[in-house]
Order: sequence, then C-alpha cells, then structure tokens
Amino acid sequence: MRLWALLAVVLALLGHGVATASPEPPPEPQGVLVIGAKSFTESRLLGEIMAQLVEAHTALRVERRPNLGGTTVVFSALRSGEIDLYPEYTGTGWTIQLRHEERVDSPLRAFLAVQHAFEERWDLVWLDPFGFSNGYTLAMSQERAEALGITRISQLREHSGELRLGFSHEFLEREDGYPGLRRAYDLEGLDPRGMEHGLAYQALAQGEVDVIDTYTTDGKLERYHLRLLEDDAHFFPPYDAAPLVRGETLRAHPELLPLLRRLGFSLPDARMRALNYEVEENKRSFADVAREFLLEEGLLDPSSPTTTAPGRDQGLLALLWSRRIETLRLVGEHLALTGAAVSLAIIVAVPLGLVLTRRERWAGPVIGATAVIQTIPSLALLAFMIPVPGLGLGTTSAVVALFLYALLPIVRNTYAGVRGVDPELVEAARGMGLTDAQVLRLVELPLAVRTIMAGVRTSTVISIGVATLAAFIGAGGLGDPIITGLQLDDTGLILSGALPAALLAVLTDALLGGLERLLVPRGLAPRRSAGPP
Repeated sequence: MRLWALLAVVLALLGHGVATASPEPPPEPQGVLVIGAKSFTESRLLGEIMAQLVEAHTALRVERRPNLGGTTVVFSALRSGEIDLYPEYTGTGWTIQLRHEERVDSPLRAFLAVQHAFEERWDLVWLDPFGFSNGYTLAMSQERAEALGITRISQLREHSGELRLGFSHEFLEREDGYPGLRRAYDLEGLDPRGMEHGLAYQALAQGEVDVIDTYTTDGKLERYHLRLLEDDAHFFPPYDAAPLVRGETLRAHPELLPLLRRLGFSLPDARMRALNYEVEENKRSFADVAREFLLEEGLLDPSSPTTTAPGRDQGLLALLWSRRIETLRLVGEHLALTGAAVSLAIIVAVPLGLVLTRRERWAGPVIGATAVIQTIPSLALLAFMIPVPGLGLGTTSAVVALFLYALLPIVRNTYAGVRGVDPELVEAARGMGLTDAQVLRLVELPLAVRTIMAGVRTSTVISIGVATLAAFIGAGGLGDPIITGLQLDDTGLILSGALPAALLAVLTDALLGGLERLLVPRGLAPRRSAGPP
C-alpha cells in the first residue's frame, strides 16, 4: 500500500498546476467520444463524471451509453469500438477478462498485471485508478448475523440448512463470484437464488433472504444496518476502479490522457460511497452529483452550463407528469424498435409459413428452429449481437434480436391457419379451375387471416415486453427508466417505464384487433347479437 500512496502523491504533485488552472470555455465539438457504463449506480456515476469533465475541457461531443448490462456486454462494446471508454475494476480484469485462476492479494500487482496484459492483447489502456476499491463482499442484517453468531464467510457452511441466499445474477455466474467462492469455502450445501442487485437489500430488510452479495462502496450500506462478513480465506481479489480506454482513442485524442489523469486518486472509499448514497438514497440525479464532485475538485468552472435534472423525491403522479416529455420520447423509441422488428418478421414469416404448407417435410425443422430461438434468454441474445459486424450496440442489434423473437408465432400461426382450411373447400376451388395461386389468395388466406393475425398480435405484444431489455445495449426505449429504477430501488422510476409499456401493449393489441376485423371476410366475421326480439 506504500507504493499506492507514493504513486498518489507523485500524481497529485504533477497534476496540481493543471487542476488549479482557470478552466476555459470548451470550443465547438470536433468529434464524438462514447462513454459507457455498466448497469449499476457507481459505474453510471463514474461515467457521468468522466463525461462532464471531457465536455468541459475538450472539443469532443460526448455520447453517453449507460446501463450496458454486465461486464460481458460493456467489454465487448469496448473491444469492438462501439464505446471508447468505461470505468472498470482490476479484480474483474484479472479474473473475468484475463481468466487468471490464481489469487492475487496485492492491489498494485493486480493493476500492473491487467495494465500490461490489456494493452498487449487488446490495445486497451488502464489509466490511473480513481482511488477506491469496490470489492465484492457478503452481507447479513445485524440482527440475523448476531442471532447465528456469524462474522466470517467460512461460518456460512455451518448454517447451510437455515440460510437463504439472494445473489445478483452476475455474481452467480462470475468466476470471482459465487462459483469460485463456493469452492474456496466449501459452500456446496447452500442454494442461492438470483435476483436484481438493487432489490436484494429490500429482500434482506424484509427477511426474505439472509445473505446477499454487495460492494464495499455501495451507497445502500449507509442506509441499511448490515454486517459485512470477513473474507477470511482472502478469496476476493482487489477491485480498484480506473478508466479503461481504447488505445486507438487515446492516439486520436491525446488530450484525453492528461485530462482523465486529473481524476486519479481523487475518490477514496468513503467519498465514493457517499456519492453513491446521494444518488440512491437522497434521490439526486447522476448529473447533479457528478457536477458537484467536479466543482469540489476544481475541475469544473462554476459558470459552465449545468445539466441539472429534477430530483426523484416526489409522488408517482408528480413524477409521471415531470417526465411526460421524456416518456413520449421513449415511447417513440419503443414503437420504432418494435414496429421495425415486427414488420420485418411479418415480411419474412408469413411467406415462410406459406412455403411450409407446400413443403411439409420442412415444417418441423423450420418451426423447431424458430422455437429454439425463443428459448435463448433475451439479454443473452442481445449481447450476442454486439460483436457481429454491422450490428454492435444500439438500435440495429435490438431490432435484429426482436425480429428473431417475433418469428415463431407468425410462422407457426400462418402454417397452422392455412393448413386448417377445410380440404373440401380447397378441392372445390380447384375443381372450379382456380390455380394454386388463386386458391391461396381467394380461399386459404381469407380463411386463415384470423389465425395469422393472432400470431402477429402475439409477436407484437412479446416484442413490446422484450424491447424493455434493449436498454441494456444502448437502444433506448421504455426500458431505460425501468433499469435505472431497479438499480436505485426506486419504484416510481420503475413504474414510469413499466406503466407506459403495459399501456402501449394493450393499445397496440387493440389496434391490431381492429385491423383483424377489417381483414376478415364479411361472411366469416363473428356476428354481433341483435338483442332480444
């Protein structure tokens, strides 16, 4: 740790003159810098701090890409050039990206190892650490921990039959998470369940779970009275946070290197935890908290334009009203995503279903293949799209993923609808001299239209729901407030996205129902009751 302290002092002396210099108004934007962040509070806050710093001191226009899911998504986006930088943790680099199985205790060793390996393998540069280590740890309520006499992780196995564990989904999958922890502490008798990290604290407070995973700088630690369990086997590696930047970006914009180094060692653990608390518990915006920090550090001109956003500490109706313009914008994005995806699915799936009625031997394999796509978890399918050339982050990947999900109901219903037409009617039409194309157009399609439209309606409603996850890859839509609300345990923010999404699904289904009634031939439409005579 002495080496860390010495490095911090040297960097502070080198950067003192620059940091105290009078900031100049930023020139007109000349280029775009894309800053990403994972879908949790601290990562978004660090991303916002870097974004405001760059906007204030360079000619670059900053594009923010928050909520990019977990490590796999955001790291793939960095390597493919979809984003230019994001905040990462040395322990994550050591274990997840470099796949080192040996344990590392020294923060400096971990930093130098990932710094060298990342630059050599991927031309990615670790800049100076922010100054805090946000390590994984396990936590219990003070009352429950005292009742069982648990202070260390190793003691969990002694109570395997009476403990309920609730871990974040990423922690359950990461090698430096539960899989490795289970082996290190022989926790085979425990059966954790996955949950969204932001909801784990609430579950712990309500007694629904006994043990959760958490971060040592998590702002919620300031609110909940928890006992952090000692990692007595020293399993978790150091997790020092630092900007991770593409080498190509630094070569194109060399002014970024000295600028981002001003943030080096400016955020000790307690301060980072306090900033997280301001966002999560005091319900202040990411932009406000980031700006306040930069002002305190002398890295921002107090007269510079503010990006102040309204706070979230208000009733649901007031929140919905204050977000009405933003909600309309998100609804437009959501409609564009689902409309493009379902339209493409109709163009592909209806002809494909018709072909299958004439090629029976293909029906099983094709419908089976579309069914397999439905079994792929939505977020995984979205993540698969990022490294595909021409797709990457954003709208294109989301539309392709939603298109794939929309295929099955339309293909299957088109096939079933046409195949369900009475064969005697088809034979009668052919006996009248109609060609196959005329039989299809005049008999089979009109009789199958209700079934086909049922598939379209199902696909549309499914797409509207799945599209909320598109926010994880930067495609926008009504998933943005839902994901942010989950991070911050903010029910109002969750509902500000969920309620419009649900209403959108209901209205869209009703509109398609009206279209179905127009398309169904008059003689086949269900008759309304004329009432009593």
